[in-house]
Amino acid sequence: MPGTSPTKTPGRAILARLTDAGVWLGMALLALMAVLVVLQVAARNFMDLGLPWADELARFACIGMVFVTIPALAGRQVMVAVTMLPDMAKPKPRQFMILLADLATLAFAALMLWSFAEFLPRAGKFLTPALRVPNWVYYSLALTGSLFLCAVALHRVCGALRRRDPSAAFHDYRDETGQPT
Repeated sequence: MPGTSPTKTPGRAILARLTDAGVWLGMALLALMAVLVVLQVAARNFMDLGLPWADELARFACIGMVFVTIPALAGRQVMVAVTMLPDMAKPKPRQFMILLADLATLAFAALMLWSFAEFLPRAGKFLTPALRVPNWVYYSLALTGSLFLCAVALHRVCGALRRRDPSAAFHDYRDETGQPT
């Protein structure tokens, strides 16, 4: 129910805290990426020196930032979306459309996990060119984010099927029109 406090359960609280931690980690990765880009530009312009490890580490930070922050966005249902139809719909059809969107997110997360299960056992043992770390380390944040996205989407679907507000545990309350407050 919009505007109401969620039912407190340890699972919901842990999931909400983990997604919040993902946002903080994402901000740290964004800062790291910015520092690495400035470092790379300065090294090239002032010392005529290329830093391939900085490019690779910035790419790691970018990949990690995207994947660890997506579960928080999905939990709050504030990912990029075209919401004209759900915004105009009455509450019951809107709830059904939100459930469909959450089911699609769950299917996407499950496909990502399946892809990692197929990809990482073969490619995970190879080292990255500049940092010389195994690919399973390089893609670990993407895998972690995909696991959390799957958990968040499953939580939202279960909440919707129980006729609860699936966004409630993520502290993004909505007004009577369904818009974030």
